[in-house]
Amino acid sequence: MSSLPNLLTLSRILAVPGLVALMWGQNPWEWLGAFALYALAAITDYFDGYLARSWGTVSKIGQFLDPIADKIMVAAVIVMLVDANILHGWSVIAGLIILLREIFVSGLREYLAGLSVSVPVSRLAKWKTAAQLVALGALILIGAVPLMPWLPALEVGMVCLWVAAILTLVTGYDYLRTGLKHM
Repeated sequence: MSSLPNLLTLSRILAVPGLVALMWGQNPWEWLGAFALYALAAITDYFDGYLARSWGTVSKIGQFLDPIADKIMVAAVIVMLVDANILHGWSVIAGLIILLREIFVSGLREYLAGLSVSVPVSRLAKWKTAAQLVALGALILIGAVPLMPWLPALEVGMVCLWVAAILTLVTGYDYLRTGLKHM
């Protein structure tokens, strides 16, 4: 648990309450702080896996915690964006697609693990994650837009959110197809 990759993963989980508290604020500076914390947490998502593989310290606890950390952060941000009315109307559907797929894939992975079947993360799923991270980061910045009125955060955020939602459906179907072979 005390390896650097595991500590990075754990830091992402521990960052979520601070992220939520900052996004609950009305002050643009709080939202800018939320963006900075989110960006830092998102960077740890890359480095924890990269370091674990390159140092040969991949652990069962890391494999368990990493997807949980991702899902907790993504779910918290989507809920807070809905609360702040940044995600509203049809854009809530994109957020729901992402949340429901995360729950579905988690359940499917748990079921398949009971059968000793591992489902590796596909390259397309990595692109989905990248689009999702950019989308949510850009949407968090909307709360700080009074500080940066020139920033096209809404446009970038919404385009990336829908790209992530579409990739979410495609990769979710891929996981389902793999899972059905073992059911």
